[in-house]
Formats: sequence, C-alpha cells, structure tokens
Amino acid sequence: QVQLVESGGGLVEPGGSLTLSCTASGNISGNLTMGWFRQAPGKQRDLVARLFYFGRTDYSNSVRGRFSIGRDRNTVFLYMNNLEPEDTAVYYCNLILSSGRSAQQFWGQGTQVTVSS
Repeated sequence: QVQLVESGGGLVEPGGSLTLSCTASGNISGNLTMGWFRQAPGKQRDLVARLFYFGRTDYSNSVRGRFSIGRDRNTVFLYMNNLEPEDTAVYYCNLILSSGRSAQQFWGQGTQVTVSS
C-alpha cells in the first residue's frame, strides 16, 4: 500500500507564488518517478511537471520558466512562481514505482490552487 499526502494549496493573487509538497509513504521500494498533474473544471487532467528517477525533468509548455520541480527523498515539491489565473486547478501528485519491467502508478487526493485577485 502506498499513500501520497499533498499540502500547500490555497488562494494567491496573480503574480504570487506557492509551493506544493507531496510525501510518499508505505511500500515504496523501487525507482520513484514523481510529478504533478492538474485538472481545471471541465478539462482533462494534464501533466504539469515530472521528475524521473534518473534525473530528467519534464514541464508543460504553459509552466516552463515559472514552475520548478524538486525532490528530497520521498517528498516532491512544486515551486510555482508568477502564478496566473489560468493556473487555477486541482493539483494532483503522481508517483510511478518501477522495478525491472513492472510499474505501478499512484495518485494523491488533490489540492486546490486558486489564482485570483
């Protein structure tokens, strides 16, 4: 069993900053690829940023240069700067545990980020 616990969401004005964190616990042996997705009302869940276990990072075009992802052991962080109203969404932590040919995917419960004046 794997648990992902997120924190750090909230209300921020345009141009402001927020940091999200997500800690994985439980049976998390293997290679950890951790990332963040977001889902706005009426839209699909899309990748925001991902940090692969071998060090590569991916960012969506809409956040590149404003957001950055980092990791400390089993916790992944999303540093969000210069936030825009279009960043308003529920943000979900994502974990892919891989070992050899097998992989499992897990999701956090989601944390709301609202960018509004």
